[in-house]
Amino acid sequence: MSTERAEAYPLHRREVAKRLNDTSGDTLIVTGLGSTNWDFTAAGDGPHLFQLWGAMGGAIPMGLGLALAQPTKRVLVATGDGEALMGVGSLATVAVKAPRNLAICIFDNERYGETGMQATATAQVADLAATAAALGIATTGIVKDEAELEAALPTIREAEGPVFMVIKVQAEPLEFVLPAKDGVYLKNRFRLALLGDAGVS
Repeated sequence: MSTERAEAYPLHRREVAKRLNDTSGDTLIVTGLGSTNWDFTAAGDGPHLFQLWGAMGGAIPMGLGLALAQPTKRVLVATGDGEALMGVGSLATVAVKAPRNLAICIFDNERYGETGMQATATAQVADLAATAAALGIATTGIVKDEAELEAALPTIREAEGPVFMVIKVQAEPLEFVLPAKDGVYLKNRFRLALLGDAGVS
């Protein structure tokens, strides 16, 4: 498989993030370390976002726990293919727990963006959507262009979960748009938005 393929995908990751980012606060969003942090911060930072600065492989488990703890809220996990590959076993737990309010979107540029844009396994033979389906997640899909994204948005936003959607995006150099680096601040603003004064200790 050619590692030039990712440059040919028509979708731009920050435009996709703008479409998915719900700044109203009705959707709780967990973003994985690296590029999806910058994408969603650029799309509209706010207390509805919990950006992971580290803990590679941790975004999906964190989103799962949040969805189980807050069953009346829609929870969206947005992370990259590298992190999803590292934490692929967590998808089995997602399938077993099957939270109806959880959607997972993988921004797949077929690259490890934080370490030099080396090709990931999705640039070769790995299929994350097929993996999620094989592990038991009923609603999965791959989005490769604008028409497919438009068709997938209602599923991502509203369908009974868990939903797992791979969104193929361009491998492109982008300026960093960084959230706050203070983990305590990010935690407290997220908990305050979710739980009010009782959420901050």
